[in-house]
This record gives sequence, C-alpha cells and structure tokens, in this order.
Amino acid sequence: MNSNAFFDILNVASVVASGRGTGAGQATHQAGAWQVLPLDGRFEITYEDSRGIWSRRVLDARELRLGPGRTLLGGIDRARGGYRGFRVDRIRRLTEEGGTRIETGILDWLLARAEAQRRQRADLVRRLARRNRSGQRAA
Repeated sequence: MNSNAFFDILNVASVVASGRGTGAGQATHQAGAWQVLPLDGRFEITYEDSRGIWSRRVLDARELRLGPGRTLLGGIDRARGGYRGFRVDRIRRLTEEGGTRIETGILDWLLARAEAQRRQRADLVRRLARRNRSGQRAA
C-alpha cells in the first residue's frame, strides 16, 4: 500500500535534509522501518474497526506513522483511555476542530498538514537561531 514512488521521495528527502546522505544514491529503504511525522491537531474521526463497526472518536493527534502496508494516525483518545493508533484507510470521515471536514483524500490531507507543520517548526527554529546569533554578537 505505501510502497510507491511518493514514499520513496519522502525517504530521500528526509535523508538529504538530515545531512546523512548526499542524494538519491545514498538513500536506502529499510524493509519494515516506520517513518514518523509529528502532527498536531484535534480531530473528530468516524472510524470503521476490523469488524465493520463504525464509531466516533475525538483525537488529540500527535503523529502520523508511515509503515510497511499501513499508515497510522496516533494520538490521545481521552474518552477511550490513553494513546491510540488508527489506521488511516479505516477513517471514513475526519473533521478538524474549527470546521474542515474531509471524507476523501484523508491521507493526502494529513500528509500535507504534517508537512506544513514541519515547515512552520523549521521556520521558528531558524528565526530563534538568528535571534540568538544576533544577541551573541551584541554582547
């Protein structure tokens, strides 16, 4: 399910961004390895379990896990007691706190949101580093 060109591109991008490799030639896909993307948000999901029973859950999302054959949305489900992981292919509807409601393309939307949040965090780190460098020069 997840073994396609898009996820190989993500793997190459993460290797290059971390400085561990020099390009596509250095990136190797490890069979059975999970990639974890931090994801923040509060979602109401309509979920279908393995028996076909649908339920509504409110989730404080923490991460999106991309692995061999499945993708999981992980977070705190306070009503059911603690951290839970939900298979994205079994999420039938996802409603973001604030109104966005998604019924198709849920995985694509979650990946885009995780990437946008990663960019925001990276921008914040860069701004803080610049501020710290300018403060050190003034001292």
